[in-house]
Amino acid sequence: MLAVGCLLLAFGLAILGAAPSLAVFIGGWLVLGVGMGAGLYEAAFATLGRLYGRSARSAITALTLWGGFASTVCWPLSAYLVAHIGWRSACLTHAVIQLGVCLPLTLLVVPHAGPRPEEAPVALPVRAPALTTAERRLFGRLALVLTLVAVTEAIVSFGLLTLLQARGLALAAAVSLGVLIGPSQVLSRLVELLSGGRHHPLWTMTAAVTLMAVGLVLLAAHIPVPALAVALYGAGIGIDSIARGTLPLALFGPARYAALVGRLARPSFVAQSFAPLLAALALARAGPDITLAGLGALAVANVLLVAELWRSARAAEQPVSFAREDGEVVIPPP
Repeated sequence: MLAVGCLLLAFGLAILGAAPSLAVFIGGWLVLGVGMGAGLYEAAFATLGRLYGRSARSAITALTLWGGFASTVCWPLSAYLVAHIGWRSACLTHAVIQLGVCLPLTLLVVPHAGPRPEEAPVALPVRAPALTTAERRLFGRLALVLTLVAVTEAIVSFGLLTLLQARGLALAAAVSLGVLIGPSQVLSRLVELLSGGRHHPLWTMTAAVTLMAVGLVLLAAHIPVPALAVALYGAGIGIDSIARGTLPLALFGPARYAALVGRLARPSFVAQSFAPLLAALALARAGPDITLAGLGALAVANVLLVAELWRSARAAEQPVSFAREDGEVVIPPP
């Protein structure tokens, strides 16, 4: 799947670079969208879960840590290419990178099969067991939490500058504050990595939605600390990506992990596709203050949903165990 993602991304970028009309240009973006679905975090999480089983947490955390530098590297690179060779050649250059760097790395470095039986962290059945009724309820609540996080992130990404300017900030100041999100994501992921996996991923998810909620509520309440609010929000979405990869693994086990990650991503991707339209309508008709208040309320509601997720884990009789370097640890939900 990761290799297919590289091919689709390269094909879509090539279409953009050679597009003779708007229709072809839009077609290239459609191909890119499919490539993103096949080649971004969810497919990578599924790969790591298949390879490392319950021990995949550290690998997933490291992956998201390095992934946090993607925009830091690629935005300046793209800007440089556009300035010196034009946007079409920049697209074609990125297509060559996908084919010449990403695809060979995926095919040659990532193992095609799981670890050898004597090295396998867990035994994987040929057919993954179906979810029980309690597990389905747990799955549904987790899908709702992840979807609300995805919608919130998409709306904030779309309208952050407008929301900050509505607070009375100049455009330059708003851009400067927006830049804080990237370093905050990386810092929170680094803290998670240094923690050594000493806590259950449910605590990571709890921290993620709480930080997001506190940041958005501070912005909505016009507390005069916008930099702190943006940094807290950025830290929340930073570790959310880790929880998104590690929590299904801890709750449902590696045998069902790859399929469940795909199923969990489906409603999030659909919701994200509508989020920019919803953000535009909210900003235009309700105004920035009401939009920000709505985002804060949505984030607070998600904190309550995560509390319900803890109870659902107990109802599903999940031991909520996870692997650490020194062995298996079992933590019952509170």
